[in-house]
Amino acid sequence: MTDQSDQLLPTTRRALLHRVAVAQAEGRTPSLVAGVVRDGRLVWSGARSMVDGHAPDPDVQYRIGSLTKTFVAVLVLRLRDEGLLDLADLLGRHLPGTPADEVTVAQLLAHSGGLAAETPEPWWERTDGSLRPELGDLLEQENPLKHPAGHRHHYSNPGYALLGALVEELRGEPWGEVLRREVLAPLGMDRTTLLPEHPHAGGFAVHPWADVMLPEPLTDTGLMGPAGQLWSTGADLARWAAFLAAGDDKVLTAGTLAEMRRPAVGPWDAEWTSGYGLGLQLRRHEGRVLYGHSGSMPGFTAGLWVSADDGLAAFALSNATSGANTPLLAAQLIGITAAHEPRVPAPWRPLSEVDAELLALTGPWYWGAAPNVLRLRAEGVLELTELAGGHRGSRFRPQPDGSWLGLDNYYAGETLRVVRHPDGTVSHLDIGSFVYTREPYEQAAAVPGGVDPQGWRAF
Repeated sequence: MTDQSDQLLPTTRRALLHRVAVAQAEGRTPSLVAGVVRDGRLVWSGARSMVDGHAPDPDVQYRIGSLTKTFVAVLVLRLRDEGLLDLADLLGRHLPGTPADEVTVAQLLAHSGGLAAETPEPWWERTDGSLRPELGDLLEQENPLKHPAGHRHHYSNPGYALLGALVEELRGEPWGEVLRREVLAPLGMDRTTLLPEHPHAGGFAVHPWADVMLPEPLTDTGLMGPAGQLWSTGADLARWAAFLAAGDDKVLTAGTLAEMRRPAVGPWDAEWTSGYGLGLQLRRHEGRVLYGHSGSMPGFTAGLWVSADDGLAAFALSNATSGANTPLLAAQLIGITAAHEPRVPAPWRPLSEVDAELLALTGPWYWGAAPNVLRLRAEGVLELTELAGGHRGSRFRPQPDGSWLGLDNYYAGETLRVVRHPDGTVSHLDIGSFVYTREPYEQAAAVPGGVDPQGWRAF
């Protein structure tokens, strides 16, 4: 994937570069590389460095920390889609003998299994994985659960190490090799690796009160690798962002990716700013909902977000343990691009063909006295909208048996059926036992509980 920076306006490119320069200077990071992806293409990349006249290009590797978890989650969802596991399965069904036998696969993916956030000492990120040679070494044996499973979001790095081990158990080979063959190679991500390959950035700590630096150790974290081992480049992360935005049937469908980015536990309040799906973090920034992940390991920070509504994604990578807030920077780059160059909607076009019977279903329908409208969309999709607002509006996809399956919102997974009179004319719509009629509480329709025979009247 090549840099398509000429596709952005000069004012946009200037604003993006300025934001990256400020982040590098104020964050006091040795180097920083960032990029913007629009509609699946890298349209801008920029970098700053402490070395005059030099800045890393999108082919330089950085450690991406917990962005690794998004890759592991894709491997697990591939297993689910192949029927090799169910997200409701207990881990012990497939990988018995760990301290998390009674935690489900879905809970591990969503960090809702209640597992400890970190391994027993020493700090796993700065020590060699040989210190934790067995899965039982990743969690305290006596107290592996800090919360009841399924009750709250509690981030767990060992939980993702166990998911990596689950992939190895079901595939019969190391998770890194499975990742390379099943995900990285099909997506053309040949610069994403478990250990650094030249050219790559060195990791540093920057003193909090003086402009001096300390090299951070380069570690192979062993069994903890699925929690944060990967190294990648700006060019490869642009490909990853494009995949997270649209899916790729060679790896994972768009439908499964949509499932991954739905909140799995919480958020519980209307003003939420962060949440978690199945391996994807959710973030609300300046009014837009983003999904992706942040990442950090000693010497490095990373952030990657996708805005589905804007058709944009952005990433930022730095080689300092702290200072530059790369997750925030990536979110800001999306906001800058969207403000300077808002998404141009696709032109309206009429349907290329239409079924007369489907067309006859469109128009007003009433649930009791509440008005709704049913619209016909492409590929026979029906869209139900509450005219007074509310949460029951949904889209429905046609099924082989003549029904429609709810795709989102209140009726997700529910069935819409067209109920007909003996003569074939339409009586009403049935959606999960709710009756929708052509008139409010229509006398002749099969309204549960019946309709007062005197009908509508003044009081």
